[in-house]
Amino acid sequence: MKALVWPVATYGCESWTLRKNEEARLDAFEMKGLRKILQVSWTAKKTNEWILNKAGVKRELLDTVKARKLAYYGYTMRKQGSCLEKEKMQGTMSGARRRGRPRTAWMDKIKTWTRLSPRKSQSEWQRTGINEESTSMVWPTLGSRTAKDQNRTDARQSLSVAHPLIPLAAC
Repeated sequence: MKALVWPVATYGCESWTLRKNEEARLDAFEMKGLRKILQVSWTAKKTNEWILNKAGVKRELLDTVKARKLAYYGYTMRKQGSCLEKEKMQGTMSGARRRGRPRTAWMDKIKTWTRLSPRKSQSEWQRTGINEESTSMVWPTLGSRTAKDQNRTDARQSLSVAHPLIPLAAC
């Protein structure tokens, strides 16, 4: 499933704006794939936890998407000079926004996951230790789950890499 289905399903995920609805749909897609592989009908009274235990895997699709988004963000912020992508992410473009409540933006999720200001200079980002090596080790542990998934969060906390930017409460 990871070799054939996930690359097709997550193509271009770096540019997605993940809202709660999309996160729930990604989780449902992952569970539907596991049920198909195990040949368990959706009408069978089997919980998602039972399916995960039977397959011997953990939910990874949403965390993979988040890791790719954060890696893309880090790549863009490390670029030298000014470019359109970087200006857009930092919010330094000129012009007025639309009336009404602002929609959830791509950058809002990045701020939520990292708890960092996007307007830091490149030297400040380098001082905080965000680079390609740390993003590959730390960002996959960033699963923003609800309270009902507390058991999985506890397991992640015991396995996660200590990082000064991410308190264990954020995992």
